[in-house]
Amino acid sequence: MGEEKRRISAEDVVKIKYVEDPQISPDGKWIAYVVMSANPMDKGYDRDIYMVAADGSETVRLTRGGKNSSPRWSPDGSQLAFVSSRNERPQIFILPVGHAGEARTLTGHENGAFAPSWSPDGTHIAYLSSSNVDERKKEDSDEKDEPPKDKLDGKHRGERKKEEEQSRWDPRPMHRIPYRQGTSFMDDRNSQIYVVPVDEDLEGDDAKPRRLTDAEASYSPPVWSKSGRTIVTSRNWNIGADETFQYNNIYLIDVESGVERRYKDDDNSYFGAIPSYDGDWLICTRQPGTSTDTLSRLTLVPLEGGSDPVELNLELDRPVYGYDWVEDGSLIVLVANEGRVEVHELDPKTKSFNPIVTEEQSILGFDVLRDGSFAYVSRTTDRLHELFFMDANSTKQLTDVNQAFIDEVVVQETHEIWFENPEGQKIQGWYLLPPGFEEGKRYPLALNIHGGPHVMWTPSSPAMWHEWQTHAAEGYVVFYCNPRGSDGYGQEHLSAIHSDWGKVTMDDVMAGVDAMIAKGFIDESRMAITGGSFGGYMTAWIIGHTDRFASAVPQRGVYNISSFYGTSDVPRLMSAEFDTEPWEDPDKFWQHSPLAYAHNVKTPTLIIHSENDFRVPIEQAEQLFAWIRRATDSPVKMLRYPREGHELSRSGEPAHRISRLTEMVKWFDTYCQPEKLQAEEPIAETQEAQEVVLDDD
Repeated sequence: MGEEKRRISAEDVVKIKYVEDPQISPDGKWIAYVVMSANPMDKGYDRDIYMVAADGSETVRLTRGGKNSSPRWSPDGSQLAFVSSRNERPQIFILPVGHAGEARTLTGHENGAFAPSWSPDGTHIAYLSSSNVDERKKEDSDEKDEPPKDKLDGKHRGERKKEEEQSRWDPRPMHRIPYRQGTSFMDDRNSQIYVVPVDEDLEGDDAKPRRLTDAEASYSPPVWSKSGRTIVTSRNWNIGADETFQYNNIYLIDVESGVERRYKDDDNSYFGAIPSYDGDWLICTRQPGTSTDTLSRLTLVPLEGGSDPVELNLELDRPVYGYDWVEDGSLIVLVANEGRVEVHELDPKTKSFNPIVTEEQSILGFDVLRDGSFAYVSRTTDRLHELFFMDANSTKQLTDVNQAFIDEVVVQETHEIWFENPEGQKIQGWYLLPPGFEEGKRYPLALNIHGGPHVMWTPSSPAMWHEWQTHAAEGYVVFYCNPRGSDGYGQEHLSAIHSDWGKVTMDDVMAGVDAMIAKGFIDESRMAITGGSFGGYMTAWIIGHTDRFASAVPQRGVYNISSFYGTSDVPRLMSAEFDTEPWEDPDKFWQHSPLAYAHNVKTPTLIIHSENDFRVPIEQAEQLFAWIRRATDSPVKMLRYPREGHELSRSGEPAHRISRLTEMVKWFDTYCQPEKLQAEEPIAETQEAQEVVLDDD
């Protein structure tokens, strides 16, 4: 008999590995890919590049050092370009494949280089590097700094440059919105496109990178046309405007002259354009106007003009999450459909979608060979990130990077449930039972609500699988669903929460809770609720409108729409979703803000937020904490995580991710399973998470 499996814990988040960015060699015999794993000692994550034979017979590790990504095959398959930050700034390296040889540095930009793309003839690589106006002027003048005299001189120069860069932003001017994103303030640099020859025998000017662009806007990763004469990219065309992503358009750049041509359409934003093999078309997605709840359009655009764009997925009424060309003119696409991400073959002439992989799964990256074979990363509820290869003959799983972990722990089965909302519409959800579940016994419930607001959860959503399994392992029945507003169920479902986030979503979510209670194994007096971002909004909204929950943990949520509008990097979200500006109808913004109802909260509430969250700034959590603390007798606590942003639960420091989940479960248990806490050793408070005044209990 094998060893008994153990229950999953919060600490296991650092044991899960992630396969990323599969890239098939031109002959179809190898797939290069990236494996990401947690590095708690460095408070971050490592990435290294591997390649595996398409028949699964051999796996080779290509890099060591944990700071490598973006493998890209040369057209003849003899070399891999990749990005490495082994020397602090990311640079592009070239590695010979199939014979002995060390990786050599191809770029040396002061601000780094990334997004490599090989020319069709294999002689050049296009890539991105960021710079400001002064840096580009210096670059164009061929002005060079004298090399340092020695290591000490080099160190002093580096320290001086760092000091000068910091003082350059003292004070920091703000000219447009957004002025900060991720976890940092934006500077005056933009991503420009360069082309560099690959031949290591070239010298002098012949070996230098050549910059093709000079706009005060950031370009998307370059893609070569099949002829090699044109680079396809996109950027903001409305220089100086706020929220520039709504002015994104396709640009065609002549490689020889650097002359740009824009596909002129001021009514749509375009993203991710890829040229067809015959050179006639681009496939891309476009979003109409300033809408945030309109189905994204998979669109064919003529490369040289002469005909109108063709939208391919409107009749299907489903979003497409990824796409690439096959040489015969068809496309391989990823379709989001009712909690699944499916692989379809698409004939653009007939707009017919033919599903070829429909397993209930999350597909997290793929690459298509010219004959239609493709590699993809997939995960299901009982199989984590792994790499697969599918051709005309078979489908093979090529990696098992997470199998040892899966073999070690108890993985609870995920059950599907469809239920009716108050309007009689069908809503899809899922639930997990705790290990050792006994018929006739009633269990506490952990309700999870997704963000977005237009996200589609799958039963194995990468950011949530471990969290759901941990909640179940801690003795909870876990329930989550895709209420109206979620992607993957059609335009009507997607836009149903327009101008009414709270009530519509609450109706659906609570109908799901009632459907779970009707199964007979939920203790209604011991229900917990949590969610992040829009899920945090909904958690706060629901506890402001009902006292049915015994414990609540809103995370990184929007609680005051008006102040969010003034501090977030995406104010347009609120204008678009609620059809007004805050000065035009402040009452509407307030009526739809959870903060307006926070004085009604009777549920013990733990508020979790990151101090460097510039998507939903921490002032939102501060207001909710103050409202509940001052207006109610309900227990309330706030945890602030330093250095973290909106992605704390997904890519925050490993110790912070463990802390967040541990604190959440402890808060659930305090009010839903107090007997469990009494039987356990006390859990030390997390030093990094600064605790604000606890409740009076």
